Amino acid sequence: MSSARAVPSPTPRPVARRLWPALLVLATALSACTEARGAPPGAKPAATASAPVQDGRKYTKPSDAELKRTLSPLAYQVTQHEATEPPFRNAYWNHHDEGLYVDVVSGEPLFSSRDKFESGTGWPSFTRPLDKAHVVEKRDSTLGMERVEVRSKDGDSHLGHVFEDGPEPTGLRYCINSASLRFVPVNELAAKGYGAWLPAFGRAAPAEPQGALAPAAGAGVLAKAAAPSEATRETAYLAGGCFWGMEDILRKIPGVIDTEVGYTGGSKKDATYEDVHTGETGHAEAVRIVFNPKLLTYEALLEQWFFRMHDPTTLNRQGNDVGSQYRSAIFYLSDEQRRTAEAVKARVDKAGKWSRPVVTQITAAGEWVPAEGYHQDYLVKNPGGYTCHYLRD
Repeated sequence: MSSARAVPSPTPRPVARRLWPALLVLATALSACTEARGAPPGAKPAATASAPVQDGRKYTKPSDAELKRTLSPLAYQVTQHEATEPPFRNAYWNHHDEGLYVDVVSGEPLFSSRDKFESGTGWPSFTRPLDKAHVVEKRDSTLGMERVEVRSKDGDSHLGHVFEDGPEPTGLRYCINSASLRFVPVNELAAKGYGAWLPAFGRAAPAEPQGALAPAAGAGVLAKAAAPSEATRETAYLAGGCFWGMEDILRKIPGVIDTEVGYTGGSKKDATYEDVHTGETGHAEAVRIVFNPKLLTYEALLEQWFFRMHDPTTLNRQGNDVGSQYRSAIFYLSDEQRRTAEAVKARVDKAGKWSRPVVTQITAAGEWVPAEGYHQDYLVKNPGGYTCHYLRD
């Protein structure tokens, strides 16, 4: 990336995908969440959320093929094969923002930040589930010991284990893998469909979603969509310059379930930022978007958002960022996505809102390589950080 972007130094490097199995075995051997260390002396949980509510949503588990495509390798191994992530090297062990932790597979709400406490174990710890209706406890006799496994009810995801060494008032410690969770900040609960839980954080549930971005004037979320899909999850890979700015806009769109920044379009496996920013790997900085096509169609995602958040007439440049890794590109995952992308690109080009031709590449998606942890949700962690992305009228 150009000098305009402040990148942390030294740059941490991601663990190569081929090392995931070894890491998982190592973490299991360390008895992740099995050594009951309890809360530090005097530790108290945050004020508990109010009584559980019924949010009226239905949560379902996608097919195994869809999970392999939409989850990170670690999240898939943890949720589907009871693996355990490394301690102190996961997203939420030291996370303190206010909001809900939901199942990364089904989206069902599982834990509240108000029940989270510092256990000293290196994994997220909670004194109770948000709603026991969404959590199933099962006896686990693996590793030569008796434990109580915790799984999500509708997603049937392995979450972690529960121990009886937690702080009052429950005396319990729900030791959970970060890879099983997705965090929804309290300010985004309504936009993400969890508005019914706002009273648990002392806020009124809004009549309509608040805090979400709005589509272009005169266009609905399902703009120009003839027949929304019956599927509940779809994935898109989009590139248009620095992935920090793109992700910050995409994650706020109603209907978007999850976002992750990474690299795709090139031939180098297990690429790192240090590799990609040379411009020699063929990879582009991109965003993987998982969304609900019943609320947001692929067509609307492209036409009302993607082509508005960056300049599609500058193939290898956005703002101060120059190079093929910053190209404008749509990486399709099916023939239907390809046809939709081509049609939308043609309409945008014909509309004449740009003084130059639209040069966005439309090409088949290749292997997805997640970017390093410090790149994920970068502008959430670093408000006011570098970005050249904004929504055009």
